[in-house]
Formats: sequence, structure tokens, C-alpha cells
Amino acid sequence: MRKEVIKQVKAFRIFFRSIRDAFKSVVRNFSLSMASILSVTITLIIVSVSIIIAFNVNHATKDIESELNIVVYAKREATEDDIKNLISEIDSNKLVRETEYISKEVQKTNMSQYDDTFKTILNFLDENPLLDSVIVYVKDVKDMSKVAEELREIPNVETVKYGEGTVDEVVDAFDIIEKVTIGIVIALILVTIFLINNTIKLTIYSRRSEIEIMRLVGASNTAIKLPFVFEGLIIGLIGAIIPICITIYGYVIMYNTMKGHLFSEMLKLIKPFNFVFQVSGALLLFGALVGMYGSLRAVRKYLKI
Repeated sequence: MRKEVIKQVKAFRIFFRSIRDAFKSVVRNFSLSMASILSVTITLIIVSVSIIIAFNVNHATKDIESELNIVVYAKREATEDDIKNLISEIDSNKLVRETEYISKEVQKTNMSQYDDTFKTILNFLDENPLLDSVIVYVKDVKDMSKVAEELREIPNVETVKYGEGTVDEVVDAFDIIEKVTIGIVIALILVTIFLINNTIKLTIYSRRSEIEIMRLVGASNTAIKLPFVFEGLIIGLIGAIIPICITIYGYVIMYNTMKGHLFSEMLKLIKPFNFVFQVSGALLLFGALVGMYGSLRAVRKYLKI
């Protein structure tokens, strides 16, 4: 029992001493530490910008996709009960997100308000030539073709319209955009890891004699590695401070300047609240993990584990 307590006390001593030595090392090797911190800062700014662009592009495409719909026109002879049954059957489709019923009277009113020519023509006719319709929004726009085919089989359906060719092309284009943006972010993250790791490796390399001395005096591998790992953690955290500030204040300023949309009101930006903090948290975690990993990898090389 006593041996276990001694081991735990020793482990705590090594842990806290390693943190202390890490801070001292950052200050003592200030020029090398600053090189690593600047490397982390610059690369994290690039990662932050790429994440913000990627997420906003995907957000804008999702918004546009959510507005795409299928219009189901009921047969002219369909009764009120037939319309209710039609809507109920459409709603029962698991791929349908929501529906909106628009009667032919409402359509006539809307068209009359939209254009005086339509108003004159519709008022001239004895009978309303329009058809009752149901606007259908699907959960996933990739299923629009499938849903449209299923809706055509429902009784009392006159026709189904959803801009077949155009919608399919838009969906394919958005799918490519999403994959490209995700690919760019992943590529930049990998480049960032490579740059930060190499910078930290150079820092550790310049102190290889220090590692050799620690080994000669009998320090354990853990006691040698921990200060460097914590040093990498500190470098990563400090390097993430400026990118986080730029992310939070820069995005809020951009959002307010552009009034919440990019170029057009159709391309809405993600609201700053929560989003900037999520990106900042990711940058902080990423900087810390990459800093620790880079230091651990470099030290392991000299310990030959």
C-alpha cells in the first residue's frame, strides 16, 4: 500500500514538474518558441478561414435546397374529401418533410395581385381555370425524382411538376461543391499538421543535447517526454489565441457589414452566435493536439522508442 502511495506521489511530482519545466523552456528558448507559435498562428488562421468558407457555402446550398419543392396538381373534378385524402397520402410518405395546400381560389387571388393582365383574364373567364395544388418539400433533395414518381401514382393527381432536369443539375452541382469544400478543408488541415510538426521538430532538434544529458543522468523516458509534450501544448494554445480573436471579431464584423448574406439575400451567412465559438473551440483543440503530437513525435525519435 505504501509503495502504491509513493508511486502516485512520484507521478504527481513528475507531472507538475513537467508543466513547470515546460513554461520555463518556452521562456528560456523564446526565439525558437516564437517561431513555433507563429507557425501555429499563421496555419490556424488559414484553417479558420477555410472552415468558415466551407461551412457557409454548405449552409447556403442547404438553404437553397430546402426551398426546392414539388408541385402536385389535383384533378379538376376532385372533391374536398378527395383533396384531404390526397394531402393525407402525401404526408404519409416518409421522404416528405412538409406540405402546403394552395386552393385554386387562393392561386387566382395571388395571380391577380401579381399582374393586372392576369387579373383581367381571370376575371373575364366564367370559371376558374386553375387547379388545386399541394406544395411538397422533401427531407433530402436527392430523393425528389423518386418522390415525384411516387406522387404521380396517387389517385386524383392530375400532374406533378418539380423542374426535373434543372433540379437534378442543381442538386448535382451542390453535391460537388460540398465535396470540394470538405476536401479543401481536409487538405489544409493536413498541410497545417505537417507544417506545425516540422516547426516543432526543428525546435526539439536544436535541443537534442538536452535530451541526451537527461538520458545520461538516468531520467526515465516519461520524465523526458512530458516537459516537451506540455511545451507543445502551450505553444499550440498560445498560437491559437490570435486565430480565435480573428475568427470571433472578424466574422462578426463581416456578418454585420454584409447584413447576414453573401452577394445575394438567397445566400445567407451562418449567424455568428455559437458558430464562431464552435470554430474557435475547434481551433484551440486542434492547436493543442497538434502541438502535443508534434513534440511527442520529435522526442520519441531521439529516445528511440
